[in-house]
Amino acid sequence: MEAIIKERKGLGKIDRPLLNDEIRIQECRLATEGEEQYGVVSMERARQLSYETGLDLILIAPTANPPVVKLMDYGKYKYIQQKKVQEAKKKQVVIQLKEIQFRPNIETHDLGVKLKKINQFIIEGDKVKMVMQFRGREMAYMDQGMVKFHDIITKVIEFGGLIESEPKKLGNRIITIVAPDKKKIGELQKLKETKSEVL
Repeated sequence: MEAIIKERKGLGKIDRPLLNDEIRIQECRLATEGEEQYGVVSMERARQLSYETGLDLILIAPTANPPVVKLMDYGKYKYIQQKKVQEAKKKQVVIQLKEIQFRPNIETHDLGVKLKKINQFIIEGDKVKMVMQFRGREMAYMDQGMVKFHDIITKVIEFGGLIESEPKKLGNRIITIVAPDKKKIGELQKLKETKSEVL
């Protein structure tokens, strides 16, 4: 039995539960929006109650034994479900993977700018893919580049970075992924607040 119907909305489709006469079962556990519960009843009795109250029958748990049907206004049910989806989206933390590229001969000022950017990403809760790229003759100095890359990573760890994947050589690049160390970031922020209070 199909428990979900595809309902057209604009150009796309949305899922919705079976309603009223679409529900083809012999009996159900009938629930209401309020505290009143009817328990296990025949679908004939459920339809009679639906007719008497002017409310819809909504199949909300088709795999339960017996299936659960709710007696309530479908428009209100749909509104409540949409609200739940919106609330769930608000609570979701979207972690993005940002990418910062370095050259092995990067100048101090440029390195400072890139480190500041990484710091900002990490504080905002994003992961950072750090890439050191080698070109032409620089390829002969990848080992020295790896040492420099480790020095840069050490600086990132100091302001709250956590190595998620160790640096690896991939062709003409060295790559690592750094994630936020929430505990360390919290400690650093507390320290910063304490210093500002003292000043």
